[in-house]
Amino acid sequence: MPQQVQDAPWWEGGRKVAAQQEFAARKLDTQLDRLTRDRAGRRSYTKTDRKRGRYIQSRLPKGDKVRDLAFDATLRAAAPYQGRRESHLALALTKQDLREKVRVRRSSNLILFVVDASWSMAVSERMEATKGAIMSLLTDAYQRRDRVGLIVFNKNRSNLVLSPTNSVDLAKKALQDISVGGKTPLSAGLFMALDVFKREKFSHPDVNPMMILLTDGAGNVSLGTRPPQEEAHNLATQIRESGIKAVVINMEHAAFDQGLAQLLADKLDAPCYAMSEIKADKLYQAVVRELDVKR
Repeated sequence: MPQQVQDAPWWEGGRKVAAQQEFAARKLDTQLDRLTRDRAGRRSYTKTDRKRGRYIQSRLPKGDKVRDLAFDATLRAAAPYQGRRESHLALALTKQDLREKVRVRRSSNLILFVVDASWSMAVSERMEATKGAIMSLLTDAYQRRDRVGLIVFNKNRSNLVLSPTNSVDLAKKALQDISVGGKTPLSAGLFMALDVFKREKFSHPDVNPMMILLTDGAGNVSLGTRPPQEEAHNLATQIRESGIKAVVINMEHAAFDQGLAQLLADKLDAPCYAMSEIKADKLYQAVVRELDVKR
């Protein structure tokens, strides 16, 4: 049973929810892991256009500019023609000789949880399950270079509770005192998620982003002048167009479901899971299942 935590008044942030006990998580086996392995348990390699990573082969340049010259391959391509080329240079090269490097580097997943912490009947179970799933994913991510982050939105704002990390200790500290209650600023949560993904993509261009959105889809606070639902759907479209994979967990009770979570999932081009009695292991399995699906 999760540890009982003293309630806080709703006007001070609501009720604090303890993390559900974490469980033994199986290793993530994504499409990345099925490409190449050098030994069991290691992250797979993926091709990269950056000048970082292990040089594995050469290719003809893409376009007119050579971005990463493969000198050895260029030399081999030019060698058979040196006797016919009139030049005072020791090595006469032409554009047709040039080759560039193909590099591979270890890739990783970035799993960002975006959680509605506004007041609802299922809010305690939602937070317990989310915390338990995050801890389970981090236990696995520690050895596999995957990272996990958490955004919580309620009242009139969103909060980056856990910046993307693979530190289990840091996550435990960040997840201890999350309060729930208040309105539902869905747009603020989506806007912050998009910003986090953009910043992470800039510093880690080869990362594979994935958003796990836990909500009933009913936002009631806008960032600007647009109606809350219209604004949230617009941001969801931007997230989809940015190439971010998403999963929506519909937290609305089946008896009161108006289909808002499914509409949001459609904008994200994401599957929508209905979990009236969500548990940490089910949430974890849903994440793993979607990571296994090829883009």
